[in-house]
Amino acid sequence: MTIPRSSSKLETKDSEEADKNSVPLILGLPDHIVELCLLRVPYPEQSLVRSVSSSWKRVITNPTFLITKNALSLSLPYVFVSAFHKSTARIQWQALDPRSCRWFVLPPMPECPPGFVCVSLPRQGKLFVLGGVGSDTESSTQSTIMYRSSTNQWSVLSPMLTPRSCFAAGSVNGKIITVGGGGTSSTGAITAVESYDPEGDTWTPVANMDTCLKRYDSAVVGNKMYVTEGWTWPIRFSPRGGVYDPDCDTWRDSSQAMREGWTGLSVVLGDRLFVISEYGDCPLKVYDPDCDTWRYVGGQKFPSGEMNKPLAVNGVDGKIYAVSFGLKVAIGKVGEVGNGDFTVEWEIVDGPEAFRDFSALNCQVLYG
Repeated sequence: MTIPRSSSKLETKDSEEADKNSVPLILGLPDHIVELCLLRVPYPEQSLVRSVSSSWKRVITNPTFLITKNALSLSLPYVFVSAFHKSTARIQWQALDPRSCRWFVLPPMPECPPGFVCVSLPRQGKLFVLGGVGSDTESSTQSTIMYRSSTNQWSVLSPMLTPRSCFAAGSVNGKIITVGGGGTSSTGAITAVESYDPEGDTWTPVANMDTCLKRYDSAVVGNKMYVTEGWTWPIRFSPRGGVYDPDCDTWRDSSQAMREGWTGLSVVLGDRLFVISEYGDCPLKVYDPDCDTWRYVGGQKFPSGEMNKPLAVNGVDGKIYAVSFGLKVAIGKVGEVGNGDFTVEWEIVDGPEAFRDFSALNCQVLYG
């Protein structure tokens, strides 16, 4: 296995000659052996590897590095959390290694507007921060900011077509879909929907949603994006929601049973939608699309007594990560027991003392 040293598809004779005369990654060892060793460096330690030499940095930051790592099943999931620091009134990103329970602070974002929305491409190690409310104008922004785990850096990308804040976003078939939210003071709530292509760094308008929602939660199951407003107080009407099919570029109403049972924070594991309810003792539920019903998940109850709200939730590989105030993390291991029924076991990871004043805003899972 050899990791390409250049992302360019066309190499000139000069670059080929330079590559032949380049210094080995480690004197006395073939480069492919060194590359195999570098592939086994955990994400948190890659910053040290990048600082060893420019040639090591080139290997680690090359896009094919993570692709090869995924292909060899060497990449591992890490939990990335944005949190509001009460003492400094600032937003900070940090990552948790769920195996060692160690936290790592990320570099600050170029911009940090409130009301932003996050979405990720986990296997590509990419985290996107979209929109928000500008501190100088108090209007929604069009910003698109991306974090790459392979470089540990933020970059500013092409802006969204529509300024928006407090909206829904999800990744469908490798593209980012943004839905609704609040616009500028002149436009108010919006129904516009757009799609972002990370490969071309371009935004494209797609079919609009039929109605504006009071608030937004979303989940991507399979190749469809489900959007709902959930229950809002005072409870007078059944919550609204829709389903976007990117293959047909169409919207349809989601079922009433799905909307009415969507009573909390959503997380998708495999092809199943789970919800940690915001009411009572916060039971975990799973949606059964064949029967159009919600079922309670067996096993242990969600540790609501130890997890102070607000919560930020995400999941991957059969595990749910719920982050609460103080960055305490509840890890739920979900297993299927047959007939569409599931069970869960919860484990609590206490947050560091330095994070005791942090309120979790968003949780994403990236591989590194």
